[in-house]
Amino acid sequence: MCTRDEEQKWTAQGFQYICGGDEAGAGCLAGPVTVCACYLPLHVDIPGINDSKKLTPKRREALYDLLTQHPDVKYAVVHVGPDVIDRINILQARLEGFYQAFLQLREQVPGLDLVLLDGNQVPPKLAHEVTVHTVVGGDALCVCIGAASILAKVTRDRLMVEYDRQYPGYGFAQHKGYPSPAHVQSLRTLGPTPIHRKTFKGVK
Repeated sequence: MCTRDEEQKWTAQGFQYICGGDEAGAGCLAGPVTVCACYLPLHVDIPGINDSKKLTPKRREALYDLLTQHPDVKYAVVHVGPDVIDRINILQARLEGFYQAFLQLREQVPGLDLVLLDGNQVPPKLAHEVTVHTVVGGDALCVCIGAASILAKVTRDRLMVEYDRQYPGYGFAQHKGYPSPAHVQSLRTLGPTPIHRKTFKGVK
């Protein structure tokens, strides 16, 4: 389960407003990569926050509601669409998403002075704006990153359910765009939709 240890360590070094960042959907064949930046003050205690992939859908939804309804929790969610992913590649799309999410969150929390990011890649544009520290596996270690992972995952999953209604026959509501056998078979049978990533193996 996630702890506040990482945030407390940086707070002791003088940082005051720390946010976490994570994404959902990087490995999908369809839909956007969805990035979230979340500021969750140390005094806010929402038990059960963890890597969104380790939570049941029901638990993710419950935590999403607790996070989004708490008056002291601030967050920004950005979708980077398949057209952008195809143009600049998934890594650059993810990094751009973090930068845009941070800019939006900073409008709500002007004093943001540290970003803790899941993974090991620092977005260069973001590093020019604020101190950035990466945490490998951070969504399972650090509460603010785990919160961001939940907000990104639930937001994206809901979007993919909407896409399932727009593009019936692909099963987006079930696999959320990931390369499941059923998804790959539907691509072979029906061909790609406008939300598929045309440069990805299995689609192109």
